[in-house]
Amino acid sequence: MDGQVSGLPRVAGIYDALLGGTCNRAADRDAARQLGEAVPGAARAARDNRAFLVRAVEVLSAKVGITQFLDIGAGPVTDRSVHAIARAANPGAQVVYVDNDPLVVSHTQAQLSADRSAIAVQGDVRYPGLLLSMREVNDVIDFSRPVAALLVAVLHFVPDSDEPWSAVKKITDYLAPGSYMVLSHVTGDEISDEAVRRAGEIYHGALVRGTARSKAETMRFFDGLEMVHPGLVDVAEWRPGCRASVVGGPVLFWAGLARKSGGRW
Repeated sequence: MDGQVSGLPRVAGIYDALLGGTCNRAADRDAARQLGEAVPGAARAARDNRAFLVRAVEVLSAKVGITQFLDIGAGPVTDRSVHAIARAANPGAQVVYVDNDPLVVSHTQAQLSADRSAIAVQGDVRYPGLLLSMREVNDVIDFSRPVAALLVAVLHFVPDSDEPWSAVKKITDYLAPGSYMVLSHVTGDEISDEAVRRAGEIYHGALVRGTARSKAETMRFFDGLEMVHPGLVDVAEWRPGCRASVVGGPVLFWAGLARKSGGRW
């Protein structure tokens, strides 16, 4: 799903550039600039999406007591990484970062080289059976206990032909009762068809097919799970507290959190 040819932009690099990070190259920054021109507010939406991930992990770790996180499509690890956020509440929290970009994985592995409870592996959300059966993953995650599966800003890179809804169901079916899913997804509900088309062209330059989905299509990923308040909403409006985005604009990401029923958690 990711551009890995020298000189081409990479999905993870484009996102990092939108966030103002340093794990990107000139091609990534150029693609991010083009995306911002095609979809005004793209950089703000990326920051709001990252802030949503932070808030969701804070809720799950500090208020729910989840200590295991499977971050699929994680991208580069930042200073506000999942393991750092989770360990602020639970020092023993365990995290597996998954990405299909080998450059991202090697970068994250280097950062986590001394940490046996937070690892990075190369994997793909399109092949959940392979991912969930990896020895490295199972050495860190105990799937007989609740896990938070993070699918943040990744599924819009999986076309309908690759059956993303089936892939997500395989993941949630594998998780223990009391587990949670955190998900955000790009949408074209409130922007023009031309903006959606142009964004797709930019990502096609990174050798991926971007697929903006409607709120109803995104809601399908939560089938069989119990939505947590406030439901599926604009990524900036998911429990923003005092950190709400100060810039208005169209919804560019839908986001939500849901629980797998059963168990004592």
